[in-house]
Amino acid sequence: MKDTLGVLLAGGAGERLFPLTRDRAKPAVPFGGNYRIIDITLSNCINSDLRHVYILTQYKALSLNRHIREGWTSVVAQELGEFIEILPPMQRVSANWYMGTADAVYQNIYSIGSEQPKHVLILSGDHIYKMDYGKMLQHHNDSGADVTLATLPIDPTEVSRFGVVEVARSGEVVGFHEKPKSTDLRSPFNATMVDASMGIYLFNTDVLLPALMKDAEDPASKHDFGHNILPSLLGNYKMYAYNFVDENSKDAHYWRDVGTLDAYYDANMDIASVSPTFNLYDSNWPMRTRVRQYPPAKFVFGEPGRTGMAINSIVSAGCIISGAVVRNSVLSQDVRVNSYSELDSTIVFSHVNIGRHCRIKKAIIDRDVHLPEGTVIGYDQNEDRRNYFVTPSGLTVVTRDYSLYENPVSADFLQPV
Repeated sequence: MKDTLGVLLAGGAGERLFPLTRDRAKPAVPFGGNYRIIDITLSNCINSDLRHVYILTQYKALSLNRHIREGWTSVVAQELGEFIEILPPMQRVSANWYMGTADAVYQNIYSIGSEQPKHVLILSGDHIYKMDYGKMLQHHNDSGADVTLATLPIDPTEVSRFGVVEVARSGEVVGFHEKPKSTDLRSPFNATMVDASMGIYLFNTDVLLPALMKDAEDPASKHDFGHNILPSLLGNYKMYAYNFVDENSKDAHYWRDVGTLDAYYDANMDIASVSPTFNLYDSNWPMRTRVRQYPPAKFVFGEPGRTGMAINSIVSAGCIISGAVVRNSVLSQDVRVNSYSELDSTIVFSHVNIGRHCRIKKAIIDRDVHLPEGTVIGYDQNEDRRNYFVTPSGLTVVTRDYSLYENPVSADFLQPV
């Protein structure tokens, strides 16, 4: 991987994760108690021995930048030329902000060129999966490809949510179909499934850079890899599919786009379950993050009706469960749940205080929220909608200034795509 440069796209607005993305970029949203979403892809990079990574940020990136600076820049050996480096929009070759995934890379074309990589690996910072990019590079070299894109087998009923890739038996890509309503295509690797793009692209640099420059000059282009760059290269260069090899050590492939509140919630609930599909405890594929200095979690009081306990839950450092019961939940650092309260199927971000006699179910509590004694959330959706943000599926999201979010946006943002 020494001749490969990773370019991680982390500048999306994340509108479908609103209000969690009102003040932070989507890749900076907490995940699984200790982590941020971007940590999953960065861990894949380190575990794949990819140690030259640019992170392209744009939207409300302060907390993301701080997280990368304090948790990731020291992971690589800078004295050996390794780096994990943030590249904010510099408008060096354009007066615009990033206008698409391809334009984001094009606007950093000088930074890419200065590293003189043989290959460029385009990644996204908002998916949950485990993948060895070194295996993809080996496949790319063995096939003699100019471009390789990672594909994932999906059920034919899901094609409207994905870019569908038409793959020949040789593994060569012969067509693209962007989110079709239905398709008769089937994967040559699995006759019951369809090959979908994972948004992971490996280019020979001498193919990528001219394509980006040509696309930048096209006023009709959406400046997007899936819509423009890849179709423009099809038939002119060798383009192969790489069928996703999951490092998660489970029977089923695990790849999740956590771009909606419900998908994000479900992925966290899986991690808190007895036998999670996505395994955070695999020492062969460690997940890294910024380590913060908090004391150990503590559970206090054992009186009848006032016992501090957590069942089927993740409880991070700095938490105190004081005479309360936590079930099927994920608690980030520095959370206090006070006596006689009950949490069920809830995600709690850091620095939250939940008062006594609270009852909370199927909710996401954003950081720095202080819930007063007797607060009830998740038991009456009509009442919740008067005070909090509620999705069509009944998931309640509570932010510091939650009273501002009565009917804040249309439900269109919350629909899966």
